Amino acid sequence: MSTQSTAQKPSLQGVRIKARKGAVKAQAKHEPSVFRDQLYKHLETVPEGDFDSFTSKLIQAGSTLEFLKYADPLFEIILVGGLLQPGGSYLDDGAPISPFTIFNAKDPAQVEEIKKYIEVLNKLIRRYKYLQKPLEESALPGILQYIHRWSSAQKDKLAIATGLLLCQGIASASCLQSLTKDHLIKDDVSVNVLTLIFRAYLAEQPMEHLSATLKRGGVRDLLLFFPPNKREGRYLEEHFKKENLPQVAEWWAKKQYAIVKDTLVKELQQMVEREDTKDQIVSAIKSQQETSPIPDTELVQCIWQGLMSSVDWSARPDQIEGLALREVTKFAPILEPFCSGPKTEVALINVVQVYCYEDTRIIKAFPQILKVLYNTDCISDQAIIYWHQKGSKPQGRQHFLKATETLVKFLQEQESDEESE
Repeated sequence: MSTQSTAQKPSLQGVRIKARKGAVKAQAKHEPSVFRDQLYKHLETVPEGDFDSFTSKLIQAGSTLEFLKYADPLFEIILVGGLLQPGGSYLDDGAPISPFTIFNAKDPAQVEEIKKYIEVLNKLIRRYKYLQKPLEESALPGILQYIHRWSSAQKDKLAIATGLLLCQGIASASCLQSLTKDHLIKDDVSVNVLTLIFRAYLAEQPMEHLSATLKRGGVRDLLLFFPPNKREGRYLEEHFKKENLPQVAEWWAKKQYAIVKDTLVKELQQMVEREDTKDQIVSAIKSQQETSPIPDTELVQCIWQGLMSSVDWSARPDQIEGLALREVTKFAPILEPFCSGPKTEVALINVVQVYCYEDTRIIKAFPQILKVLYNTDCISDQAIIYWHQKGSKPQGRQHFLKATETLVKFLQEQESDEESE
């Protein structure tokens, strides 16, 4: 009798079989309500307004609940007081509003009040660092795209909270891209929310700080938050001035000037290299001023930079100063029509001062350059005297004032001779 030994399959005792990722994700979608109910249990015992206890309860909850898996539901609960379903309305399962949510802040929404809630969030994220990424990348952008669904009081609280989150570096400004969606732009919802976000931010930090945050978050064009028929600089400037945020309007205007100035400098350089005539160059500058005007003092500086950037400085060292004077003499007729008064004349002297300071090869030619500009009516004796007495720039000031002493003395004597005559 032959014994048939059936080979036993190896058993996998004590090994947990991993479910497929997709299956876990699909199942997880149905569990946020369980997560919410467990989180509520932690928060329900805290008396209203006891922010320290809310902080410690949330941190404590993180040790038993799966915060990373349920990061979006966690932030929905804290920011808007409950779970959201696709489309942005609350999950309709009869659950009460969260014991701790920004929507519980007192009306009307105030920065100081909302700050207490953000402080709790800040401490929670400092404790569980991994929460910052989902807040920035999915929770906040997701909530902002449905901001039109809340009452105006709730909108205000959410906007102020967003401003404070950005200001404290808890979230990136990239979340603001959600506000450029068509359904939010058309009724000025976006621009009004953005205004509140900025107002909260600027209550804590200066405009330079906000500007850097926007740049890092890739928010380059604020006009995209305005309805298509209002995407012009004047509407933007009017809006922020009216909303008592003139610093935003000024920052925007400066940014536009910077773009216009860069373009002008490059165009002038090309025109000189193409050997366009003086009249062609002057009329090109004038038409540019009609379409995108920049202040006269800045214009004259741009013209100088554009013209001088076309110069080929590869001459022998002992010929550099002569070359500089020849080029300035050649360019003076282009500068002269735009030297329209004392302010622009002093601005021109200053741009020459800084230019000579930065290029030490022509630093000695400075008094001669001023003489050329004086003889070609680009600058007046009063402008030179005013610059010498109190209008100069700090760059190399002592050197330039000493170098021009003789010239200034000559001009002052000339002035007093004219007066005595």
